[in-house]
Amino acid sequence: MTDSMVRRPARSAVDSLPAMPYAIAAEEDRCAVRHRLSIPARMRFSCSSSFPVKVMDMSIAGFSCDALLQAHPGTLCWLTLPGLGALEAEVVRHDPEGMGCAFKNMLNQAVLDLFVQKYPAE
Repeated sequence: MTDSMVRRPARSAVDSLPAMPYAIAAEEDRCAVRHRLSIPARMRFSCSSSFPVKVMDMSIAGFSCDALLQAHPGTLCWLTLPGLGALEAEVVRHDPEGMGCAFKNMLNQAVLDLFVQKYPAE
């Protein structure tokens, strides 16, 4: 087989752009509308006990909360919201204002709408 017979995928304009880390892209171009909330919830990391947090904003793709524990981007966590089982997420940012996480599986829009209605921001 010669090089001339090997199929190569067509190049697109996106191929020439520099790679952008997910954490930066997530801050610049969010995939869903965020809602300001105040939800009492529980969070836990792998091999640890759960602890109380307040979810301050949420979208179908993720949330931010007031967790004060140090967690590095990429750390897996589980968020338990009132009336729901634990939702797996990944830490994408941690700063003095709290922690931002992306859900592993997007939240159903009807579930988000229920939380927006039931737990408005204080």
